[in-house]
Amino acid sequence: MVSQGFGDTVSLAREQSATVKLSPGRVAQSMLGLLINIGTPASAPKSRGKSPGRVKGFKCTPRPRYPVVRKTYSRPKKPKEKKIVVVI
Repeated sequence: MVSQGFGDTVSLAREQSATVKLSPGRVAQSMLGLLINIGTPASAPKSRGKSPGRVKGFKCTPRPRYPVVRKTYSRPKKPKEKKIVVVI
């Protein structure tokens, strides 16, 4: 199940694994070639075509309009007057 181009690197990897420990970086580099040859189990997406869209002559109902809600007006409070007490 190994393709011709990939078989050389597999046999080379087997020879190296017996003699030299591969670093995680080297393993990551070799995984790309392996994953490309294996492929993916997912099937290709199917096209579903174009939807017909809105029927010709169809008029949408306009959105409902609501009155503006305003904050009630509150008058500013009057400052308290100071009482002047005259002592004689």
